[in-house]
Amino acid sequence: MKKALLAFGMLLMAAPAYADITHKLSSSVQLTVDSAASQATKVGSTYSVSGSNVSLTTVGGLGSLTTGNAVGYTPTTYSLTTPGSAYTFSETFLEGDNAPSATTVSSGVVGSLPMMGQTTTTSGGVAGSLAGTINSAGTMSLTAGGAGTSATGQFVSEITIK
Repeated sequence: MKKALLAFGMLLMAAPAYADITHKLSSSVQLTVDSAASQATKVGSTYSVSGSNVSLTTVGGLGSLTTGNAVGYTPTTYSLTTPGSAYTFSETFLEGDNAPSATTVSSGVVGSLPMMGQTTTTSGGVAGSLAGTINSAGTMSLTAGGAGTSATGQFVSEITIK
């Protein structure tokens, strides 16, 4: 009897246990296909002339700019101011880019990209067989796609005991 009372007394002295247990499961798949891009900077036309002992005979210079056409250049003629004397002469013409026609986007694609003096173009990705799944058991399956694609899968298990 003493043993039973002793066991019952020890049971009464034990403090109750309080614990919160939280278990979270989270999963995700991210599939990405790079888009195509083009960055173009137009180069303008320039004309420059300099010299000494040179006179302008016929005026020339740059033409007018119209969509789809180059600026064009009309030659200028010069003559010596004092024939037989020393002279210097320099004439420079740089034909710039044509005025581009407008680009149009159809189904997310620009059919023809403008090519300018400075152009950077990157091709888009090809989804191909790109795929990703997570089933109810948490099993993940990622399938590689073509160039310019990525597949990222993540499964997180979190246990919190307070």
